[in-house]
Amino acid sequence: MTSWSKRTFRPLAIGLFTGLLGLTASSSVTAAETESAIARGGRLYDKHFKENNTAKPDTDHASYPHKGGKYGKDASWRCKECHGWDYKGKDGAYASGGHATGIKGINGAAGKDPAAIVAILKDAQHGYTDKQLSAQDMNDLALFVSKGQIDTAKYVADKKAKGNAAKGEVYFNTLCAGCHGKDGKKVKDAPPIGSVADNAVEMLHKVMNGQPGEGMPALRALDPQIAVDIVSYLPQLPKQ
Repeated sequence: MTSWSKRTFRPLAIGLFTGLLGLTASSSVTAAETESAIARGGRLYDKHFKENNTAKPDTDHASYPHKGGKYGKDASWRCKECHGWDYKGKDGAYASGGHATGIKGINGAAGKDPAAIVAILKDAQHGYTDKQLSAQDMNDLALFVSKGQIDTAKYVADKKAKGNAAKGEVYFNTLCAGCHGKDGKKVKDAPPIGSVADNAVEMLHKVMNGQPGEGMPALRALDPQIAVDIVSYLPQLPKQ
């Protein structure tokens, strides 16, 4: 190779290498931002008006079958109330009991184009308005439905998390106890974690995505087994 070609090749190679690094970094940032948006979508699925600080609904959702139900009119607007914490609706944990609605889950929408899911959120059956969910809210919720669902059957059986409670205790004490206390009773305006920990799929959803409107970290970007181990440990915490 001539000295001229060496001088020409070197900056080209450096430029190409720098560009690849930049592309990799950009891809990582985009992936991280997507995970954050998915986790926020999970919190909107839980209780959107708490997460985005909009007005609490004071009328029953038009498609909710239990008008004036014991869980309150605002509950009828929570996605989880019809589709379940396990995302399976009438084919999952909400097949029977007080939360049963006969409405199908969202698991069939996994992998669907988020734009198509946004259109469903706005249709006559769902009826979410711009005042209830902003464009960003719609996108985050649609991302969760499309890309954020987990197969709860893989991690929960007989209403119990299939994790290692001993490992879960270590994770809880290092990741969660700073806010919740090692006994799960430190948050004064919330019930002791041990008293609500028996619903493993609900706990798994919240550990992975966070609590709506609160500063609770979402563990979605970590290995799901960490969340499962934590949820396995939670029932050991004091109930009172």
